[in-house]
Amino acid sequence: MRYLDRLQPLALLVLRLVLGSIMIGHSYWKVFGGEHKYVGFITSMGLPWWSAYLSMAAEFGGGILLIAGLLTRFVALTLVIDMAVAMVKIHFKNGLLGDNGYQFPLSLAAIAFALIFFGAGPMSLDAIRGGGRSFTTSKK
Repeated sequence: MRYLDRLQPLALLVLRLVLGSIMIGHSYWKVFGGEHKYVGFITSMGLPWWSAYLSMAAEFGGGILLIAGLLTRFVALTLVIDMAVAMVKIHFKNGLLGDNGYQFPLSLAAIAFALIFFGAGPMSLDAIRGGGRSFTTSKK
């Protein structure tokens, strides 16, 4: 199965593209027209108003950066934090598999968590600028 190791860069690309696309799609309404509603929602949970803007930046801007493979580890960290807050403040009370449960944000957080440690891979702007050096494939 060592031949599958050569496909690891493709797997990292797919993880980035999927997570980035989901985050952009999920936050599009917040950035384009729903800003005030989202700020109100965030403050109704007892969080400061400015955290809504951090969340929008992490989700929308981070999604764009993930697709490009730029600042991937930093963006992935912000998304893990964003999803952790969403799970605790919104989804946890509904259980893992209940309506609006935390299975979806948990899955997104797990993908982001993996990207923190594996990085963007060689098919990314991080690799072009030299930030993707930590990705290695073993040759034995």
